[in-house]
Amino acid sequence: MTLSTDRNLQSILPTEDDAALARASYQKLVSLIQLQEAYLTIKAMQDDSKEESVTIPAEAFRLLLEILAQMGQGNAVKVQPIRQELHLYEAADILGVSRSYVVSLLESGEIPYWIEGTVYKMRYHDVIDYKNRNDAERMKALDELAAQAQELDMGY
Repeated sequence: MTLSTDRNLQSILPTEDDAALARASYQKLVSLIQLQEAYLTIKAMQDDSKEESVTIPAEAFRLLLEILAQMGQGNAVKVQPIRQELHLYEAADILGVSRSYVVSLLESGEIPYWIEGTVYKMRYHDVIDYKNRNDAERMKALDELAAQAQELDMGY
C-alpha cells in the first residue's frame, strides 16, 4: 500500500460494509488495548503466512481509533497534518479567531513569534499553550459567575 501525501485527496464516504467493519474493529480494539503506554506494539498480517510486529506511538493508535469510530458512524475522514511552525491563517484557524486578532495577540506578547520576510510565524505548541491558558481563564470566569448566580439564588 502506498500512502499519498497529496493534500487535495477527496474524502469518500465509507460503504455500509466498511462502516460495519470499522465499528466492529473499533469495539474489538478498544476492549483489547489499554492506552496507558507511550508506545504500542501491534501485529500486522497481510495474509495467513506473513505477520510482522510494528511499534507505534500511542497517539497514532488513538488517531486510528478515532478514524474507525468516525467511519463506523458512516462519516468520511480526512487526515491533515499540522506543521510545527504556523502562519497567521493557521493559528487563526486553530484559535477560531481572525488573522488580525492573532496579530494583536502576537504584538501584545501573548504568543511568541518571529517574522521571516513579511510572514509572521509561531510555533504550534506556543499557540496551543495560549489556547489552553485562555480556555482555563474563561472556565474560571464562568465558574465564578455560576457561583455568584447560585449565591444570589438566580435559579441556575
